[in-house]
This record gives sequence, structure tokens and C-alpha cells, in this order.
Amino acid sequence: MFVHRFLILTTIGLLFATVLNVQGKAIITVADSSSEHTDTDLENLPEIPVFGHTNPDTDAIGSAIAYTAYLREHKTNAKAYRLGTLNKETLYVLNYTGAEMPPLLPDNIANGSQVILVDHNESPQSMKNLKYMQVIRVVDHHKIGDLTTVLPVYLRFEPVGCAATVLAKTFFENNFKIKRTIAQLIISAIISDTLYFRTASTTADDHHVVEKLQGISEIKDLEAYSTEMFKAKSDLSGYTTRQILLLDYKSYVFNGQSWGIGVADTWYPDFLFNLKNDLLYEMAVEKANSGLTGILFSIIDILNQKNTMLVPGETEKTVIEGAFNVTVINNEADLGARLSRKLQLVPPMQTYIDTHY
Repeated sequence: MFVHRFLILTTIGLLFATVLNVQGKAIITVADSSSEHTDTDLENLPEIPVFGHTNPDTDAIGSAIAYTAYLREHKTNAKAYRLGTLNKETLYVLNYTGAEMPPLLPDNIANGSQVILVDHNESPQSMKNLKYMQVIRVVDHHKIGDLTTVLPVYLRFEPVGCAATVLAKTFFENNFKIKRTIAQLIISAIISDTLYFRTASTTADDHHVVEKLQGISEIKDLEAYSTEMFKAKSDLSGYTTRQILLLDYKSYVFNGQSWGIGVADTWYPDFLFNLKNDLLYEMAVEKANSGLTGILFSIIDILNQKNTMLVPGETEKTVIEGAFNVTVINNEADLGARLSRKLQLVPPMQTYIDTHY
């Protein structure tokens, strides 16, 4: 696919800016053009969908709602959408905050329509026809994937624990008045993505945002609130085994190979281990139906901070043993405290596959 030279330069600049951020410097990759809008009534302007990844989590939904509020304040007719069914944790958060559930993104969005991405940038994790859309903004905290654009685009990526953290920093920098509901959504997203500051992806910025917004949010006891969130997330009653597999599932392309990685953060890991054989069966079905090279599923014990990965076949076994220097026994790999998919699972796997295939 042809990529405009400007995008190449933007991407190079973005990578460099991310390195600077690791060293503690702020990043804004491309100048924000939202101030160019006039005061025309928003409803007379074209609607621009804002959405997170498929199989949405609390960050994907909270960030879409929060960014929509910011953009509408800056005279953009943005509207938050979702790409799938919400899990019970996210439903709990929406009920607590009183925020409205975003509608499903329609299937009939015209080619060439402007869209805005939050909490993702890779096409396998996005709307099916993303390549035909005009992506005008991306705010994310994951690795840069296969996104390409024809026109210059606003990009802001930072290596923090949560996309909502990046948005909060944007709001602070632009003196955007954050209301209680938005503060609650941002804090909820950070708690969810970092497992309340337990994951290796947690940064000082994540802590700072929560500290700065707690008063506005009126969430007095964060520990108790996070407990209720994780209880909701861990309640898998009413789900089929296939639904459990796909609740927090992302697709990746490593060196031309298609892989799927599901994760279940839970307070009750024994419930999932009792479903092990059923999960392995559903993993094999999904692998065959989607033409995957490999599929994996991590059971994350939140309280004990332990990742046990289910490994269904020989291809997966070879990659996991090679990438993490572990031994797969009875279709299980003990990955210790590797709780972050984006920081501790995907990079070693991609490096191993790029090197050996």
C-alpha cells in the first residue's frame, strides 16, 4: 500500500517522541487543528465517530466518551461509538458514573468518512473497513501497527498504562474543564488497564492523573472502588466459554502471521481453570475458523499477580517456550508476573517470530 511521505516522517517523528517521553519529556506529535473550526452549530457539521478497539474494555469506552466531550467543546461534531458488547466491569463503570453506553458503530459508514481512534491503531483490532476511512486522529498507548493514511493526521502515542491517561494530559495542557463524570471514567479506565497500578505498564503519569482527578471524581475510596470493578469483571456467570475467550481478545499480525491473544483478569482463577478443556476446545475452533497461525489465552490472577497462559498446540508451544524461556506443561505456561499484554506478552512474541520465521 502506498504511504504518503508525510506519514513516514510523522511515524519516525512519533517514534522519536515516544523515546523522549520515556525520558520524561512531553510529546505532542502533530499540531492540533481543532481550533480551526468555527462556531457553527455542531449538528450542522458532519458527524465524526470516535471509537476504541473491538471487544471493548473500560479504557476503550471511557476514552471514546471522554475524547468526544473534549472534541465537542472544540467545535467538532464527534460522537462516541463502541465496537462490540461490553463486559460487566465496563457496565458497572457506566452505571456508577451515569454515562450513557455508546451505540454500536453502524456497518454502513460511507467510504472516505472521517473517524477518530482511541486506545488502538491496528486494523485487525478496529472496524472491518478501516482502510477505506479517513483516520484524522489517533490517541493511543500501544505499539504502532499497520495504520496508514493519505493525508496528514493528528497522532499522540505515549508509553503509559492507559489511553485515558494520554487524554487527561491533553485536557490538562489545553485547560479543558474536566467534569465529574469524565474524571470518573478516566480514573476507572486507569484502574482497569493497570489493574489498580499492579501491571508493569503503570507509570508515574498514571498515578499523577488519578491523584489530580480524584477530588473532581468524588470517588473517596479508590481501593474499595477498584474492588467493586474487579468483582464485576470477574463475574463470568451467564457467558458461554466462547464468549469468555473473546471478552478481552485482540488480534495481531506478527511477520505475516495472524495471532489471537485473549486475557481474563480475575479474582477467581479457579473458575477458569475448571473450564480449561472447554477453553482449549474453543481456542482450536477460533483458530480454525479465523485462519490463525496461533491463539493464546492468559488467566490473570489479580490478587496473586500471576499469569497462567493456556497453550493449545505445538506452534504456540514453540513460540511461547522460545519467547519466554519457559516450559509448557499440560497446555499451560507459567508466565509469572507478566500481567501486561501490550508490554510483556506481545513484544517478546513479536521479536521471537520476527527472528525465527
